[in-house]
Amino acid sequence: MSKLRVGVAGAGVFGGYHAQKAAASGRAKLAGVFDLDQPKAAQIAGMYGASGFESIDQLLDNSDAIVVAVPATHHEALVRAALEAGKHVLVEKPLALTEKAARALAGHAITNDLILQVGHQERFVARAMGVLAIEEKPIFMESVRAGPAPANGRAGDVSVIWDLMIHDLDLAACLIATKFESVEAQGRSVSTHHIDEAEAVFKYVNGASAKLRASRAADARERSMRLVYESGEISVDFLTRRVSNTTPYEITVDISAELPDPLGAADESFYAACLHEADSPVPGHGAVGAVAMAEAAEKAAMLVMQG
Repeated sequence: MSKLRVGVAGAGVFGGYHAQKAAASGRAKLAGVFDLDQPKAAQIAGMYGASGFESIDQLLDNSDAIVVAVPATHHEALVRAALEAGKHVLVEKPLALTEKAARALAGHAITNDLILQVGHQERFVARAMGVLAIEEKPIFMESVRAGPAPANGRAGDVSVIWDLMIHDLDLAACLIATKFESVEAQGRSVSTHHIDEAEAVFKYVNGASAKLRASRAADARERSMRLVYESGEISVDFLTRRVSNTTPYEITVDISAELPDPLGAADESFYAACLHEADSPVPGHGAVGAVAMAEAAEKAAMLVMQG
């Protein structure tokens, strides 16, 4: 079997991770790395015997599949360019910054029989925990994802809604699995020109609701989730690994043995999908819901801030 030639767009921290995964895979071969910082691209690629390319066109010409690991504001353009070049794409979250763009990209991939996968690694975590196996739908979801401001200014090009809350928006879209009918949100800017702390409350057509809070300006880290079902509640503190579970469903938080490397698992699933060995676990059309929720939350929060 020929190995999948994987090119990485982006020479930042995550670009380096993806390059390492491709180089170490039995299914893939690192074709090269492209970044506007060409010396950095060459440095990362050279660590694995690959090339640092000077343009995105060079990367596309030498790859069967592309990993897009650049700032979120450039996701849409690079994903579109790769799909139009007939390449499979794995893009870090979010897929795009508007629902319209996300739907268009997902539709293009389907029409042209291309794999478009989104880097929602939290789905792999939720699956390993057993949460995604629960057939009963939650009537309420609450999540908190907070931490201090990143020292390197990572993700400062978008709000915390697209940076951190997007993880839990995707989980809410998967777990509640129905369309939201309204959202109320608020936020504030702390260390960037964007929203750095946000809270959003979604109500769904089936009567369920979700309350999500995210911050990249908190004094300390906090990561928790609460799911309320007709049959009971599941509360998880991911930092202390404490679980309270009154439902009849089995849940585990210590998934280190089953899923030691979520990003590696996501990348391997992408390679397998490109090689027609399996379906993509996070296809583009399945990630549109999170984009729609993030876009609505951002607009609602901005209206409050400007009002």
